[in-house]
Amino acid sequence: MLIHEKAVERMIGDRRAAILALIIDSYIKTGEPIGSKTLTELLPYRISSATIRNEMAYLSELGLLEQMHTSGGRIPSKASYRYYVDNLMVPKALSDYEKHYIIEKLSVNAGDPERLLHDAAVLLAELTNCAAFFCTVKDELDSVQGVDLIPAGNGRAMLVMLTVGGKIRSSVCALDCPIDNDFKALFYYIMSEFFIGTALTDINLGLVQSTVPALGARIFDMLPVLTSLCSLCNEASESMLFLNGETNLLSHEELGSGAYKLLSFLAAKDRLKEIIAEYAKFGRETELFIGEENYHYELKNTVTALGKFNYNDNQQAVLGIIGSTRIDYASVLPRVEYIMNTVKKLFRKGGIEFE
Repeated sequence: MLIHEKAVERMIGDRRAAILALIIDSYIKTGEPIGSKTLTELLPYRISSATIRNEMAYLSELGLLEQMHTSGGRIPSKASYRYYVDNLMVPKALSDYEKHYIIEKLSVNAGDPERLLHDAAVLLAELTNCAAFFCTVKDELDSVQGVDLIPAGNGRAMLVMLTVGGKIRSSVCALDCPIDNDFKALFYYIMSEFFIGTALTDINLGLVQSTVPALGARIFDMLPVLTSLCSLCNEASESMLFLNGETNLLSHEELGSGAYKLLSFLAAKDRLKEIIAEYAKFGRETELFIGEENYHYELKNTVTALGKFNYNDNQQAVLGIIGSTRIDYASVLPRVEYIMNTVKKLFRKGGIEFE
C-alpha cells in the first residue's frame, strides 16, 4: 500500500533515497530490473547486499518499488516517479546551444499565436521523444478584426481573415467577374458594414442573405467570397488541435501494447479536446501528471506535462506532451519548461497588426 508522500519523505532517509534514485535512474536508461548485487557496485559507499535487500523490501512496502519476479530485481512503481521528480531528480541543464536553438525556432512565427504554438509542439516532440500537442480553446466572443481580398490572377483571389483573437485563415476563391476597383470597393464596404466586429459564431448564410439589399444584382458576383468567408469563420470559431510525434510513443517500451490504444485515442481527437478544455478551465498554469495522477482512464499509464497560455486578451491555448512513465525526467522536464517559458515570453512581446 502506498503511504502518503509526506510520510514517505520522513521515513525514507538518505541511504534509501540514494538506493531509490539509483534504481529509477537505471530503469529509465535500461528498462531492466536491478538487483542488490549491482547496487552494491553503484553506491558510492560500501554496504552489504543483504542490507540493500532489506532497504529495497522496505521501499517496496512504501509502494515505491515493485518486483517483477520473486527472485528478480526491483523496478520503480509509478508512484516512485513522483517522489523522484519532487525530491531526488537532478535536472540536466540545457546547453547554450540548445537554448539558442529553441529561441531561434520559436522566434520565426512569434507574431502568429497558432504558428508559434505549432512550432513549440514540433520542438517538444523533437527534444523529448514524446507525443506533443497544442490545442486552442474555443472562444465564443472572438470576432472578425479584418478581411482582405488579394487578386491572384485567372479569375481567382485570396481571401485573408484575421480575428481579434489573432487567428488567421485564408482561402482561394474563384470569381466570374473582374476583381477591379469597383468590386474591391464594394467588397470592403460589405465587410465594414456586416462582418468587421461580428462574432465568428454569428457569421453564417443568414448573415450573407442580409447583404442582399446592399449588393443588389452583384450578390451573385460576391457570393463565392462571402460563402468562403463563412467557412473561414466557422473554422476559426472551433478549437484547433495539432499533434506531432505520435509515432515516438512506439519506442516507449513501457507502454507495451497500450501504445496502440493510446495512438487510437489520440487519433480520435475529440476526447483529447474535451480533456484539454477541462484542464484549461480548472487546471493550474502548469501541471505534471504521472500515471494514476491522470484523471482520465486513457492516460493512466502515461506522463502528461501541460501548460496553458493566455494571449490576445481572451484567447487561451494548452501546450503539452504525452509519454510513458519511464521518460528521462531529468532531461525532458527542463526542456519542456524552457520551451513553455519561451512561448510565454514571446506571447508577452506579441501583437499582430493587420493592414
